[in-house]
Amino acid sequence: MNLGKENETLEFKKTTGEVKAAMVSIAAILNKHGVGTLYFGVKPNGDVIGQEVSESSLRDISRNVFESIKPQIYPAITEVVLEDKHLIKVEFSGDHKPY
Repeated sequence: MNLGKENETLEFKKTTGEVKAAMVSIAAILNKHGVGTLYFGVKPNGDVIGQEVSESSLRDISRNVFESIKPQIYPAITEVVLEDKHLIKVEFSGDHKPY
């Protein structure tokens, strides 16, 4: 399965090991557009590869957002299953530029 191409409001990361780069991407998207979506478990070309998803990994992403993105945002961080592959979806928005 392929989720399409990344664009200015949609970002893909292969694993949560890229969480620091994800925080930079979230801040950039917020500064330019104020709203966006990021998926963990998807290659940059949009191919869904999946990844292990646990309560711990969801909490880690939430903690990273809390510590890295200022002013504070409150993203929706959820597990998504597509064709038996688990992804983490982070939907975020903010009105208090710059981040």
